[in-house]
Amino acid sequence: MIKEVMSANTVKLRLPVSVKIHLVVNVSRVVRYKELVKEQRVEESKLVGTNDNKEYKVEKILNKRIVQEYIKYLFR
Repeated sequence: MIKEVMSANTVKLRLPVSVKIHLVVNVSRVVRYKELVKEQRVEESKLVGTNDNKEYKVEKILNKRIVQEYIKYLFR
């Protein structure tokens, strides 16, 4: 949600404290939220394959980080 228009190019956002981004952003980063329509498909997440073809159930995501534009998760 936009809290304040700072200038013609920047706005200040109202976000939860759990979101770790700067509150002042360029207007090109802000888009209007569109609700899903009844017929619209939601893309399901894809399974991650491994070399040994074993699957594991993730109990809890402990942390995440971005490495070369990819998100890596620490989980148990």
